[in-house]
Amino acid sequence: MSDLQCPATILVARHGDASYVETWFSDEGGWLTAAGRQQATTLAHALVGRRISRVWTSDVSRAVQTAEIVAHHLGVGVIAHKSLREVFIGDLVGQPFDIGSLQTVTRRWFAGDLAAAFPGGESGHDVVDRWRNQLQAIADEHRGETVLVVGHQTAAGIAVPTLCRGVRPSWVQHHQLDNCSYAEMLIDADDWVLVGWPEGPADAG
Repeated sequence: MSDLQCPATILVARHGDASYVETWFSDEGGWLTAAGRQQATTLAHALVGRRISRVWTSDVSRAVQTAEIVAHHLGVGVIAHKSLREVFIGDLVGQPFDIGSLQTVTRRWFAGDLAAAFPGGESGHDVVDRWRNQLQAIADEHRGETVLVVGHQTAAGIAVPTLCRGVRPSWVQHHQLDNCSYAEMLIDADDWVLVGWPEGPADAG
């Protein structure tokens, strides 16, 4: 079987614990805390036997820092892409931070209403589409290989179970990725399968 026919194994991890200067919604990337740096190091050690070919990451600082720590320990390269960012919340940027404002929209996504959108921002379909396009490109480049993708809780949490068979978004809503925990996907030309998610079986939901 040629590499073109082999599935790519993609591990999708959430970035490490981060701190933020702002008390309002912001596009700034935050910075890893000491705990976040240790989480990234622990993740790297857990992946030593997986033969990771490359680390791909969101281009915001907390994700890039996580990716660089992991890649350093594994001796591989890092590529950052804007398409792997967290959800763009539009008109909420600059407003006082309120988790309820986010959940008004994201709860609808996890319930299956991907048409719901943040005013001036993304819908669930927008998030899933940009992650689909980027993950497909990564898979096409890494047939027969294993790569790590460092992303964000909400974007990964809605995109991965929507794109893959193996888990429902409604289940993931209550089992979100912790810092530096990861899900495992297999992507080939015909099928996207989730084979692992923390805290539950791959066919949960």
